[in-house]
Parts: sequence; structure tokens; C-alpha cells
Amino acid sequence: MASEISPHPVKLACRGVWKIFGDNATRFLADKNNAPSDSELIDAGMIAAVRDATLEIPEGEIFIIMGLSGSGKSTMVRCLSRLIEPTAGEVLFEGQDLLKTSPKDMIEIRRHKMGMVFQHFALLPHLTVLGNVAFPLEVQGIDKKTREGRALEVIELVGLSGREGYYPRELSGGQQQRVGIARSLAVEPDIWFLDEPFSALDPLIRREMQDEFLRLQQMLKKTIVFITHDFDEAIRLADHIAIMKDGEIIQIGTPEELVMHPATDYVAEFTRGIPRAKVLTAQAVMEAPTAGEYSVRVRFDSRLEELGANILHADKPFAVIDENEAVIGQISRDAVLEILVGAPNDDADTGNAGAS
Repeated sequence: MASEISPHPVKLACRGVWKIFGDNATRFLADKNNAPSDSELIDAGMIAAVRDATLEIPEGEIFIIMGLSGSGKSTMVRCLSRLIEPTAGEVLFEGQDLLKTSPKDMIEIRRHKMGMVFQHFALLPHLTVLGNVAFPLEVQGIDKKTREGRALEVIELVGLSGREGYYPRELSGGQQQRVGIARSLAVEPDIWFLDEPFSALDPLIRREMQDEFLRLQQMLKKTIVFITHDFDEAIRLADHIAIMKDGEIIQIGTPEELVMHPATDYVAEFTRGIPRAKVLTAQAVMEAPTAGEYSVRVRFDSRLEELGANILHADKPFAVIDENEAVIGQISRDAVLEILVGAPNDDADTGNAGAS
């Protein structure tokens, strides 16, 4: 099933990207017309970490790349930021092919337009919270007063006001991760890369950091590429998700599309057991609006699990509103009840839906 078209312009895209590890990988790939078989890769002693990847990331969206360990997701994000060199393909950032950009210009793009947060916080132990957050601005050559002023703004943004003078060893794991997030935001990036930023945290702190992340995104509207292996985390955060397996992008879609219309048995297995009410939004089950009265008004992107208990006890439909608060549909008690008690995803059609 094809994913819905985003109304936002494309911020970052890649086309036909390969990353092959091995001697003379570029020549090998060219000799195979950029389409080597598994057996040819094995015979040549090559490892294809990313295979012919194509995707588009709209401006202002949270785009999640996910897969199991070894699926290629972290290599994919490093290709998108050109932290490692793809073997072939194009990586287009704001229409500019990063693979044709000089190393010097690439450094400037990373310094001024890209923010990065990784699983390991990599804070500088000899610097305070303020010093760590201001550090990328110091690298840019910004004067002390200006960089510390900006650092204090983002420290407040991530909820660490009052801890500016603390050292990393004096902070909890969640607080250290907030410092890493603040540091990456200090440069006011156009695009934000996060590679499993919460996976080292315990479940309670992880949930809190997800809440914080969503709060920040509501305020900042960043274009975000987020890597995770946790589907629960992905459906909570994502506008769109790309699922990878053995270096290939298997399917791209909204959380709803992946759960309701998995393109392959692998995607179906990946999403099996996810309650539909946790994924489906009001927009997905709404009907055409009527002229009648409504119990309450709910946003189009509200999850059904957030509405379930209330609508089941409501005597009137809920009005579904868009970002401008205009009524675009309605949802009824019966429609939600059918989702909440309906058949699980086990019987989803996995054979007829095409990959995005």
C-alpha cells in the first residue's frame, strides 16, 4: 500500500543508496549494474549493510527508521548524514546532493544545519552542563556571551534550568540524555538525527524522555530522523516509519498503514500484537460529518486508545477537527467499539499490499 503524500516539501531524500563493505566495493557494484545478487555478494566477500535504499523525508516530520539489530538502520542514518560514505546513490538535502559536496562544505553543513544525538551520550566529563551545551557553538567560533546565552535557552527548553553548573557525573541518565539533546539543539539544526537515543534508559525514564521529545517537537517542528528497534516507541513518535531488514527498506508508511496493511509477512510479524486502538487515529475511522450535535471535539491525529473510554460512554458522536479546528468528520461509539473489540492484526492481508 502506498503511503499518503505529505503536504510538506521534502527536506531529505535518498535514491538508490548502497553501502557495501569490502575491497573495491564501488567497482564491484558498478560491474553488477548496481544490482548484485546475494550469492554474488557472498562470493565476492562483500557485506551489503544498505541495499538500494530510496526514501523521502518531509519537512517538519518525525521519520523513524526501524528494524532489528543488524538490519542496517544505523548505517542508513550515517549514510544520510554522510558520516560514512555510501558506495552508490544520491543523498539530497534541501535539493543538494551531499555526495557531491566537498569535505569542507560537508563539515559546515553538519556544524550549522544538522543536529545529532546518539545512544551513548558522549558528554565531555570536564565540562559543566552549560559548557557541554555551548561546546558546538564554541566550535563554530561564536563568542562566549552569545553561545552561553543560547545554551541557557535550550537548557531551559529541555527542563534543566538550575543545573547549568553540574558536571555529567552529577546527573542521572535521563538528565545526561537531556544535555545531549540540548547540545544538539544549540546549533538550531534544520534536520535532527537521533540514533536510538533512549534505548540505554530504564522504561520509566524512557517514557518520560519520549514525552519530552514530543513536547519539544510540538514547539520546534523539526525535521527528525529517528532510529529505533522498538515498535511501541516508533508508533508513539512517528509520522512515517521505514522498516528495514538485511539492509533493505521493506515498507514505508504511517503507523496505521503498517499495522493495517503490512506489505510482507515480515512486516506483519513485526506489527503483530500491537493493539489497533494504540495505532489508529480519529481520522482513520471517522465518517462524514453531519449537522447534528457532538459530545466533544477531538483532533484528527488523536489515538483511539485516548478516546475509547470517553466515547463508549458518550451519547453523541465526537467531532473530528483539523489543525485549523474545522470539523472534517465524526466518529461514533459503534465505530470505536468495533476497533476495540474487533479481530487482532493476525488476519491482516499481508500478500496483496504493495510496498511504498
